[in-house]
Amino acid sequence: MAADAVVLTGPTGAGKSEWAERLAADVPVEIVSVDSTLVYRGMDIGTAKPDAALRARIPHHLIDIRDPAEAYSAGEFVADCTRLIAEIRARGHLPYLHAMVDGMANLPRGSPALRREIDERGAKEGWPRLHAELARLDAEAAARIHPNDPQRIQRALEVCYLTGRRLSELQRTGTASRLRLLRIALCPADRAVLHRRIAERLSRMMERGFLAEVESLRGRGDLTARHPALRAVGYRQLWAYLEGQYGLDEARERALAATRQLAKRQLTWLRADRILKWIDPGVAGAYDELNCELRRELIGPWAPHQGPC
Repeated sequence: MAADAVVLTGPTGAGKSEWAERLAADVPVEIVSVDSTLVYRGMDIGTAKPDAALRARIPHHLIDIRDPAEAYSAGEFVADCTRLIAEIRARGHLPYLHAMVDGMANLPRGSPALRREIDERGAKEGWPRLHAELARLDAEAAARIHPNDPQRIQRALEVCYLTGRRLSELQRTGTASRLRLLRIALCPADRAVLHRRIAERLSRMMERGFLAEVESLRGRGDLTARHPALRAVGYRQLWAYLEGQYGLDEARERALAATRQLAKRQLTWLRADRILKWIDPGVAGAYDELNCELRRELIGPWAPHQGPC
């Protein structure tokens, strides 16, 4: 049976974008972004968004579809992603889901009032205490969420409160479980290599004008640090610098540390998925291994017919 789509996942900074571009030269792919930050217009540098030239050459979806002041719910994502996969397959192309698949469940729309209540509790009681509460309600979700990750703790508790069901349960029965996905994880085996890649990427972002991008967003006047878009790693730290909470050097160090922590949490979550095939991009012949995996697993007009296999 043919796979409905290919998922190339992995921690931030692992090199997924470069491999997506390379794969597009061999296979007629259309990339569906599964990254909640890429949906926002005007957030380009700090999200490592594909540039206009690449997007003109390789079709990308679910990028620049919301203003940073707007919400984009998990339910909307599920509907959009499911529709796009069907449309891409109908064109004879391979749907290629780029990044994490976490969140592809049919989750309830957010409740602004409930989120404010949870935020206020987090500020008053501390997020580790709310994480302990989550562990009692949904131990599986709590195990893959860091005690100091307010956004994910908030969302997991919100789902529990709104539905009376565990987030982990809903994710297992969501859209991802109904699709046949060829799932490949890209990550350097040496953690030091990943950390170096993350540091180099942040340096490139700063050189390209990441701070000016955050200044522009702040200058709009209608955004605050509480907007989900501005909670993204890097944006949050530079926004705090512009608010005078600490200096630029400290903001940069905090952004780097937060990105490394994010990668660590992503790896923890991914390692719980026993279906994933792991590939180290730094190993000789790693890309050929991916090409062979596609040839073995995919059936249809998009299947690669040339390569080393």
